[in-house]
Amino acid sequence: MSISDIPAESGSVPAACATPPFDPELAAILAASGGAAGEPLTPENLEARQAQDAADRPRPTVSELRDGGRFEVEELRVPGAAGDPDVTLVSARPAGIGGPLPLLYYLHGGGMVVGNAWSVLPLLQDVALTLEVAVVSVEYRLAPQTRYPGPLEDCYAGLVWVSEHAAELGIDADRIVIGGKSAGGGLAAALALLTRDRGGPTPVGQLLLFPMLDDRNTTFSSHQMAGVDTWDRTSNATAWQALLGDRYGAADLPPYAAPARATDLSGLPPAYIEVGSAETFRDEDVAYADAIWRAGGQAELHVWPGAFHGFDSFAPQAALSRDARDARSRWLRRILTGPAAGGGPAC
Repeated sequence: MSISDIPAESGSVPAACATPPFDPELAAILAASGGAAGEPLTPENLEARQAQDAADRPRPTVSELRDGGRFEVEELRVPGAAGDPDVTLVSARPAGIGGPLPLLYYLHGGGMVVGNAWSVLPLLQDVALTLEVAVVSVEYRLAPQTRYPGPLEDCYAGLVWVSEHAAELGIDADRIVIGGKSAGGGLAAALALLTRDRGGPTPVGQLLLFPMLDDRNTTFSSHQMAGVDTWDRTSNATAWQALLGDRYGAADLPPYAAPARATDLSGLPPAYIEVGSAETFRDEDVAYADAIWRAGGQAELHVWPGAFHGFDSFAPQAALSRDARDARSRWLRRILTGPAAGGGPAC
């Protein structure tokens, strides 16, 4: 299936349909940076966009990540899945804190096609220092060079290794939260499903920040925000096609490839799910929270009014971005200091 073959949902949005307004502060910052959607990601420009991303976002060195001694940071090479190459992890913890720390096992964003593990710690420094949490990020292989299930298997292999070597890393294996943003949020949701079904490490929570969950691209919001959101349905279809290849659009696609396909969301760790009211992923993320509740699980859902995709990266000092970071931190503090609460059996 090609991007031009994306199915239109029954009752899809008319071309002239109104869209939710952007938050005024976010809109002004976005306009100053050149506007909203811009040129979408397509199969034709994907390779160039990957090269541009690598040039624009060089990897910080381990020395730079140590931030003058505030963090203990090391790169780890751990075994991948059978037949796969080793996986690189970037492990960081606030310096000078004794005892095992809880862990945020974090998967970077980038639509499955760009991004790197070294970019994560600078975004999470305040959380790590304030909550005294270790952070491990995963250099999973990117699409289309590596298709599903390669990136997810990298994330699973890293999680298993970290859990088995928690003592030497100074990590509490009973207090691991998996998380990620955008594509990383989708991978975190898929990882929660995979480790549940394989009987692997049991996270105490999943932090899903505007996660990329549904390959079908047919929700109302995906049509409504086309050409408006910073990540619209054309870019989304390109990324899913890069990840899935010939399996793109397959009726029997497993939930580990696209968590919105899951029919059993019981027995998952508590979830924090956030999304903007003015973004492509709004409806699929709200539906995922609802499906967790219907399965007897626990999910905290935030729909930030007037927020577009990745708003907190575009405008980190905006009031809405500060509110979002505060809400995430409060949830993390609760989940890491309180008793675990898994979901019950499905009805």
